[in-house]
Amino acid sequence: MYKFVKKTQKGGWMSLGGILLCITGSEAMFADLGHFSQLSIKIAFTSLVYPSLILAYMGQAAYLSQHHVLDNDYRIGFYVSVPEKLRWPVLVIAILAAVVGSQAIITGTFSIIKQCSALGCFPRVKIVHTSSKIHGQIYIPEINWILMILCLAVTIGFRDTKRMGNASGLAVITVMLVTTCLMSLVIVLCWQKSVFFAICFVFFFGTIEALYFSASLIKFLEGAWVPIALAFIFLIVMCVWHYGTLKKYEFDLQNKVSINWLLSLGPSLGIVRVRGIGLIHTELVSGIPAIFSHFVTNLPAFHQVLVFLCIKSVPVPHVRPEERFLVGHIGPRQYRIYRCIVRYGYRDVHKDDMEFEKDLVCSIAEFIRSGSVGINGANEDPYKDDDKMTVVGTCSSHTEGIQMSEDDVIVNIDSPGTSELREIQSPTVIKPKKRVRFVVPESPKIDREAMKELQELMEAREAGIAYILGHSYVKAKQGSSALKKLVINYGYEFLRRNTRVPSYALSVPHASTLEVGMIYHV
Repeated sequence: MYKFVKKTQKGGWMSLGGILLCITGSEAMFADLGHFSQLSIKIAFTSLVYPSLILAYMGQAAYLSQHHVLDNDYRIGFYVSVPEKLRWPVLVIAILAAVVGSQAIITGTFSIIKQCSALGCFPRVKIVHTSSKIHGQIYIPEINWILMILCLAVTIGFRDTKRMGNASGLAVITVMLVTTCLMSLVIVLCWQKSVFFAICFVFFFGTIEALYFSASLIKFLEGAWVPIALAFIFLIVMCVWHYGTLKKYEFDLQNKVSINWLLSLGPSLGIVRVRGIGLIHTELVSGIPAIFSHFVTNLPAFHQVLVFLCIKSVPVPHVRPEERFLVGHIGPRQYRIYRCIVRYGYRDVHKDDMEFEKDLVCSIAEFIRSGSVGINGANEDPYKDDDKMTVVGTCSSHTEGIQMSEDDVIVNIDSPGTSELREIQSPTVIKPKKRVRFVVPESPKIDREAMKELQELMEAREAGIAYILGHSYVKAKQGSSALKKLVINYGYEFLRRNTRVPSYALSVPHASTLEVGMIYHV
C-alpha cells in the first residue's frame, strides 16, 4: 500500500475513492443485527463472506497482473476477469448479492428510524412487527416507499454506475468516520477506559479513514453530492420534529395541574358532575394534564367518574393479561378520579372498543375491591402527585375477583304531555339501555365506602363512556425569533399534520369522542 501511494502519488490518492468500493458491502452485514445475533454474523463472516471476498479479489489481481495491455477497447473490470462460460452464472450471483445487500440496508434503515421515532427525533410512522420472538424484525411501509422512490430517482437521474459508485463511496466512508468518532465516546463512557486510549484509537483509525474521505470528497460534483443532500434534508426534518416535540413536552410538564388545585375545588371539583365515565387520554404518567383544566375552565361540567388513561408500548412481545393495567387514585376516594396506565407489547392486538371498555371498568372495580382490604389503601397522603399504582389484570385473568356482566334492556321513553306539546305528539321512543352488574366475591369482605364506590362506578358505566382527546396546536409565543417562528409555526406544524396520529386515537369510537383543542404557546 505504501509503495503504491509513493509511486502513483496524486493519481494513487485520487484512486482511493474507487478502492473504497471494495469494502462497501461488508459493513451492510452489521445492519442485520436486528434480525440475527452477533455470533451468527461472526460465523457467517469468518467462514463464508471473508474467504469469498479474498478469493474474488485475488482472482481479479491475478488477472490484472497478466493483462496490463489489452487491444480491445473495453475497460478492465470484474466481468472481464471472469471466464466466458461462467459469466452469466456469475452475473446471476451478483444480482442476488445486490438483493441481499439492499435488504440489509433496508432493514438497517427500519431499525434506525424506529429508534429515532422512539427518542422523539423522527415523525411518527407505522411500525409493523413481523416476529413475535425477535423485537428487531420490523417493517415500516412509509420508509419502504421512500427508499424505493429515492432508488429509482438516483438510478434514472444518473444513468451511470461511476457516479452512483462515487455517491456510495462517500456515504460509506462518512459513516465509518462518524462511527470511529462515536466509538471514542463508547471507550470512555461505557468501557471506562482512559481518554488517552480513546484519542489514540481515533487518531489511528481516523487518519486512515480521513485519507479515504478526502479522496471521495473530490468527487463531490460527480455524484457524491447526493448522500450529502439527502443527509441534510433528513437532518432538518429530525431537528425540527425533535425541537417541536421537546417544546411541547416541556409545556405539558410546566402547565400540568397540581393535586393541590384539584383538592381546592372540593369533591364536586367546583363543576357539575353528570352521569357517565369520562376517559381522558394523556401522555403523562403523573400529574393532571393542562387540557383538563382548560376544559373545565371553559365548560364547568364533567362526568361523575374521571379516568386519566395513558397507553404505553413496552419492548416485549406480549404483556400478560394479569399485568395489563396499572390503576391508582388521584386525590381522595370521594373524588372518583382514577389514573389507569394500559401496557401493550409490540405484538399485542388492541381489543375493540366494547371489550376494552369492559376490561377497563372491571380493572377499576377490582382495584376498588383490593384497595378496601389494604392492598392499596386510600388513606395515603392525598397531596402527593405520584400515588401508588396497583397492577390489575383483565376480567379473564382474575377469576376469583370481581366479574362484570352487561346486557341491554329496552326502555320506553314517553313523549312529554305538557299542555304546550299536546298538539304535537311525538311517538314513543324505544331506547336500549345498558344494565351493568358486578359480581363481588363473598370473601374477603369489603367496607361500605368501597361498596358505595362500586355502586357509583356501575351507574356511571350504565350511563356510558365518553372519550376526551386533547388536540394541541403548537405556536411560537410572541417575541420569538423569526427562525423559531419558522420552525414551530410552519415546519413542525406541517410535519404534525402529515404524520400518523397516536395509535390509540385510531380505535376510539367516533360517536363517543370529544376533542378538546388547546394552543400551546412555546
